[in-house]
Amino acid sequence: MKLCALVLAAGLAAFGQTVDRNSPERLDAVARDQVSMKLALDRDVRGNGIQVVVKNGVATLEGRVNNAKAREKATKLAKKIKNIKSVENHLKLPDDK
Repeated sequence: MKLCALVLAAGLAAFGQTVDRNSPERLDAVARDQVSMKLALDRDVRGNGIQVVVKNGVATLEGRVNNAKAREKATKLAKKIKNIKSVENHLKLPDDK
């Protein structure tokens, strides 16, 4: 996670922008990366295909999972991440349109 934050900081600095370590945008970006990693590494969720967007501490999950257990677990995992206030789970099951 620290590597992701450093890459983000370096990228913003390269474009002449200053990086406030506690800015809402930075906190959202770090939380997004942490949620994505947590979902991708979980053996039940296997979240490589899950899109994660975080805005103002609200994580939105979109994509497909294999079953209802994975969908519920994705929400629980995301809620455990620092700076995540709530989760909007729009994950679909294989039978969903």
